[in-house]
Amino acid sequence: MASSKGYLEFVMDQLGALGGVTYRAMMGEFIIYYDGKIVGGVYDDRLLVKITESSRRLMPDAPEEIPYEGGRPMLMVEDVDDREFLCGLIGALADDLPEPKKKRPPRDQR
Repeated sequence: MASSKGYLEFVMDQLGALGGVTYRAMMGEFIIYYDGKIVGGVYDDRLLVKITESSRRLMPDAPEEIPYEGGRPMLMVEDVDDREFLCGLIGALADDLPEPKKKRPPRDQR
């Protein structure tokens, strides 16, 4: 089942105070980025985030869910209505992640 654009818009509105939050559509689902880092996504109308030290600490009882067949487990955010919590979670989680790799420019084809 693909995620609805309405649910994505709700999540993005909740994260609006952070600034720097973007998304990319991917096969009916949505990958969420914060400052260029992949922090999670909307899968089957569920907000799932990467498992990091901070996400575990802030959501110790969160269930692990598989975003798609063959995907790595992620934590399901059950309290998406709490804007302050959600922004704090994404900010802390992103701090745990490495900086995104710089893309190399395409090589000159001769």
